[in-house]
Amino acid sequence: MSSFDQATSRRRFLQFMAASPLFAYGGFNAFAGEGPTAGTKLSDPIMWAPLRTEDLIKSPKDAINVFDFEPVMRQNVPPAHFGYMASGVDDEVTLRANREGFLKFQLRPRRLVDVSKVDMSTEILGVKYDTPIIVAPVGGQKAFYTGGEIDVAKAAKVGNHLQILSTVTTSSVEDVTAARGAPIWYQLYASNNWEIAKALVKRAEKAGCLAVAVTVDIMGNRIQDTQRRLELTDTRVCSGCHDRSSPQTNLRRRSMYEGVDVTGISASTAMTWDFIKRLRDTTRMKILVKGLLAHEDAKLAADSGLDGIVVSNHGGRSEDSGRSSIDALPEILEAVGGRIPVLIDSGFRRGTDIVTALAMGAKGVCVGRPYIWGLGAFGQPGVERVLELLRIELRLAMQQMGAPTIKHLVPGMVRRA
Repeated sequence: MSSFDQATSRRRFLQFMAASPLFAYGGFNAFAGEGPTAGTKLSDPIMWAPLRTEDLIKSPKDAINVFDFEPVMRQNVPPAHFGYMASGVDDEVTLRANREGFLKFQLRPRRLVDVSKVDMSTEILGVKYDTPIIVAPVGGQKAFYTGGEIDVAKAAKVGNHLQILSTVTTSSVEDVTAARGAPIWYQLYASNNWEIAKALVKRAEKAGCLAVAVTVDIMGNRIQDTQRRLELTDTRVCSGCHDRSSPQTNLRRRSMYEGVDVTGISASTAMTWDFIKRLRDTTRMKILVKGLLAHEDAKLAADSGLDGIVVSNHGGRSEDSGRSSIDALPEILEAVGGRIPVLIDSGFRRGTDIVTALAMGAKGVCVGRPYIWGLGAFGQPGVERVLELLRIELRLAMQQMGAPTIKHLVPGMVRRA
């Protein structure tokens, strides 16, 4: 092909993709270098998934990888709800960086190792799980499928995954724990009112939660253009389900806020390490902080006696620093020096992604959007299949690395590209 023919073919191909109803919100127009957002990239490699509506998977067992679920969810879920899941903040640089960050690292597999049997089990804060793949906290899951967090808990039970429940869950911590059939963790959004945080934590502890992960990277409102644009395409009358007269009114519909006075509640913009100390005096649960990206903060966390850290940029949903979680992980691990366990989330989609973090020294990897794709596409069976695919890929990646157990994944197996 001449360079002219190649350019023409590429342009026609991208125009065909842009015309697909799956990408009606303009993502491929931007990718093709056309339209007002020309030059931007997609947040995930959607081109790996089916391109035509008629090629979408019809059942979870048809999925080849986790990306196959996202276009099905896009078709099933109302535009505003899909936008809530898919959106980053500002220019979504961090959202894209979470995927592109893995390109900065290369794996160094070892050979002539017996990997006929692979043990993916691991211990996190004294509890053994069959896999280091953790179900990350995601709010409002009934917006994606009627079963919401209950369906997710049942799917997590199948693979014995640790599940972390969001503060803004649409199912109660008691019901989710019962569906999971084992203790879960609770994620805490602190507010400007200590009494509210205390009430939420006390309820989670009473329900049997083993740990509370305090999110520290949401310090105010967020600019989420993708969500807003998709909301504008949603023809439903949102007031039928959402009372937007005030943030407090909407929170009262969330399970964890039942019986809690949310008058005047707002995001905490004044949280300091004193909050963590106060929390320590309030609960017997283990305490982790979720949202650290700098080694200075990691050292403070370890020095303060915290039980763990979740390296996270909130999936690109909290700030637009442009730095991926996987890129921040090495300096966090070095600062902690093995004193407390370090988990990580944001951007994990493949078994090799998970192996990279585990080899660096992470104790577990939290996955969010992929299982929500499965939930929105097929409910509980979709979540089960997403988690199964990740387990299959992790097992294969460990074999490829010459690692029969998680402990055989060591820092020497990873190098910067």
